[in-house]
Amino acid sequence: MPGPDVQDLLDGINDGKRAAVSRAITLVESTKPQHREIARELLTKLSAARGGAGDEHRTVRVGISGVPGVGKSTFIEALGSRLTANGLKVGVLAVDPSSVRTGGSVLGDKTRMQRLAVDPNAFIRPSPSAGTLGGVARATVQAMSVLEGAGYDVVLVETVGVGQSEVTVAGMVDTFLFLTIARTGDQLQGIKKGILEISDVIAVNKADPNDPHRAQEARAAARELAGALRLVRSREEWAPPVITASALHDDGVDSVWEQVMAHRAHLGEEGLRTKRAEQQLDFTWALVRDELDQRLKHSAGVKAIRDEVRAEVLSGELPATVAADRILAAYDND
Repeated sequence: MPGPDVQDLLDGINDGKRAAVSRAITLVESTKPQHREIARELLTKLSAARGGAGDEHRTVRVGISGVPGVGKSTFIEALGSRLTANGLKVGVLAVDPSSVRTGGSVLGDKTRMQRLAVDPNAFIRPSPSAGTLGGVARATVQAMSVLEGAGYDVVLVETVGVGQSEVTVAGMVDTFLFLTIARTGDQLQGIKKGILEISDVIAVNKADPNDPHRAQEARAAARELAGALRLVRSREEWAPPVITASALHDDGVDSVWEQVMAHRAHLGEEGLRTKRAEQQLDFTWALVRDELDQRLKHSAGVKAIRDEVRAEVLSGELPATVAADRILAAYDND
């Protein structure tokens, strides 16, 4: 069957039509060679249109992550609703790490953000990884480009779990927001040093303004985190602010957004341009690795020896290093 018409999609995206945006994101997430070729043409035209208008950095890209149970969906809904109430268009992309195994994505976030899901100025989309973290980068970065082409002012990229996907997402956004919660005596137990190193803003959520004890715990956790940050960040860098908030009670959410915008102002136009350019270079190599992975999977030579190599490795007859060389040789000879 023929693929979608690029000009029709482009016109629909430029008009901000949700159906066209959905179809375009489905297209850029596809691993079919025909779809990937059409997606490249679409994204090239979208990029040229943004660059020509001089507003290629207008959209605010924010990555959001946090420890399990921190209330990411509640926070994103509270923040997104505030932004849309102020006249902004908000896109939410939820990166599901379980899709690294299945190639798909869950719809849980859309059901949890019921208010935002029906907001005409918001667009929520689970972003599947296409089987690899490289797939996360390809699918999510290109989905962001579609949303930016459709005139979305803010794109929030949520990582559903903690791990390597945080580093991947931090490498595709302007500001990385880390959410955490107060835990008596072990506030820092579950937070890896790496997360603190890549965070630009940190918010201690569930600081219930109606519960003095929980609010005090949150403030104590914020102080402890601020102290930890001084140990892992150099003084010359941006000093990530640590603030308290309660998404459930819509308290402090504005302050978090103010800090996100303060970080963006700290980068400045030139800093933002440099950061995005470096991200594009990293993304280029991610695309190369992703494409090589796809070609390897579809290689006739590799398919011909795959079962034999598998059996020999499992039986212990063939070391992994030799097996890898044999697979690569079969690919090179294709």
